[in-house]
Formats: sequence, structure tokens, C-alpha cells
Amino acid sequence: MEPIATTSSSLSSASYESASSPLTNVAGSLALERGKRRRNLASSLAGLALAILLIAFTGVVVLYAYIAWILARPDVAPIQSNPTLTLQLPYEDVSFFAENGRDILEGWYIPAAASSDRTIVFSHGYGGNREEIWVPIYELARLAHDLGYNALMFDYGYVYNDDRVVTGGARESDDLLGAVRYARSRGAEDVVVWGFSMGAGTALQAALRSEEIDAMILDSTFVLEPDTLYHNLKQYADLPREPSLTMLRWLYPLVNGSGMNEVPYQEIKNTAYEIPTLFIHGTLDERSPYEIIRDIAMNQTAAHPKSEFWLVPNATHELVYRKVKTDYVDRASAFLQRALP
Repeated sequence: MEPIATTSSSLSSASYESASSPLTNVAGSLALERGKRRRNLASSLAGLALAILLIAFTGVVVLYAYIAWILARPDVAPIQSNPTLTLQLPYEDVSFFAENGRDILEGWYIPAAASSDRTIVFSHGYGGNREEIWVPIYELARLAHDLGYNALMFDYGYVYNDDRVVTGGARESDDLLGAVRYARSRGAEDVVVWGFSMGAGTALQAALRSEEIDAMILDSTFVLEPDTLYHNLKQYADLPREPSLTMLRWLYPLVNGSGMNEVPYQEIKNTAYEIPTLFIHGTLDERSPYEIIRDIAMNQTAAHPKSEFWLVPNATHELVYRKVKTDYVDRASAFLQRALP
């Protein structure tokens, strides 16, 4: 009887295993399939998130690249007149090399009524040309003539050269020093640079490199540095300080071939120039906060007894002259008399 019982038990166990194996396999397959689907879904979601991040990052890069492109290529109006038509003063069309010896610049040379060994070189601002309509330079050229100075009105190279971009004064300082040396080639013993906005900041950069500038009048000085860059960026779009500044510092040289780090703004801030300088600025300057320029000016007034900082209440960028014309003329004239008696 034992063999029969053993055989029955073995058959029973084998039958159970044979009957339950397909069910076990199906359950296992379903579990594996569900796990695979979860992994595939997670992988798909991760890929989608990565794609969204890449698209967003690309959009941010394109936005800041466009801003960098626009900042370096302002629209500049064509020349509207000339010193004879506007001032009834004789003038010469002149051209000269920038300090780099490659770029040729153009301008107008207005001789003083009598032979003079003093010249004022006008340094226009960003987006302007030799006429600098905001100030305007024409009226100041008349003032220079009346005070016995020759006057040189010239265009920075980016005004008419499509291969040039605005560099915040880094390359423009070469142009300005070329203009100063041209003035000296015409017999000037004393050269004054009268700058506006970025043209004033460019004068500060040029004066770091040369001793050929004898005095400066700097109206609404703009120095390209992180605070002023962001201050101006906010005028166009409500973008956060970061990553805006980092993106622009990274993209500007890639897009334009010139980096903002080429502007020696820290050196400008910390240098006490050994030439008399008149800073003119408005409390409501929307392009260059007066606090930044006041700090730069304080270095100069402490270093040179003839330097001064004139802060005009409620005046905006490059419009001090229009707001207080009489005071402006009186201050500038008195400064020139003190600086170069």
C-alpha cells in the first residue's frame, strides 16, 4: 500500500505545480510590465523636463544675445547741418587716424577768430554723432569760439563704420586720443576734452592712458560698469539683476567681438586724475545715477584744487544745459578761465 500512497502524493504535487506555474508566470509578467511602464514613463517625463529646460535656456540666451547686439549697435541719425549753416562760422572738413593708426575718423575743425593755441575737442555720447543734438554741441562750439578756442567736432568710428560696434569707451578712447593728437598737430598747446554721457566716460578712459589732455568738462558722465549697465537695462525690460549681468558679460564679446571687461571702470573709480576736471550732473539722471559719478568726482576734487562737481537739482541725462543754460555757460566759462588762465 505504501507505493500506491507515495505515487498518489507525488502525482498530486506534480499536478499542483503543473496547474499553478502558468498563473505564476502571468503574474510575474504583469509585474514586470508594470515596472517597465513606470520606468518608461519616468524616463519620458525626465526627457520632457530636460527638453523644456533646454528650450527655456535657449530662449534666455537668445533674449540676452539680442540685447547685447542692440546695445552695441545704436541707431545714429545722419548729419543735419554744419557750423556755417548753424553758427555762421567757417570750418574745415577734416579726417585723421585714431591712436591705433588704422581707423580713420571724420570731423569739423572750427578755428578761433584769432590765432589760438587752445582747442576744445567735443566728445559725443552713445547713439549720437558730432552734432550731439541733446546738449547741443553747436551752441557750445559757439561758446568755445567766443572764448578764443578752436573747436573740433568729430564722430566716433562706429557712427559710419558698419564694422565697428560700441565698446563703452574701450575702443572709443583710441578715437578720442587720435582727435586730441590731431588738435595738437594743428598747433594746440592746451587741449580740453568736453564730453557727454559715454563720451565723458571715454574721456576718463583716455586720460588714464595719456597726458595730452590738459582739462576736462564732463557732462552726464556715463561709465560702463555693472551698476550703470543694469540701471540702463531696467529702462528697457524689468529683468532681474542676475542672471542678466552674467549673461551680458558672457554674451557681449561672443556677439560683438568686444567684452565689457575691457572697460577699466575700477581704475576710473579709484584714480585721482592730475588734471582739472568739471563734472556736471543732474540729480534725476536716468542713465547714470549721480551717486556713482559723485564718488568718482570726489576723488578728483580732492586731488586737484581746480576740479569741481556741480550737481544740478531735477536735471536729467544730458539735459542740464537746456534746464539751466545761463548757469551752465557761466560755470563752464569760469572753469576754463581757472583751469587754463
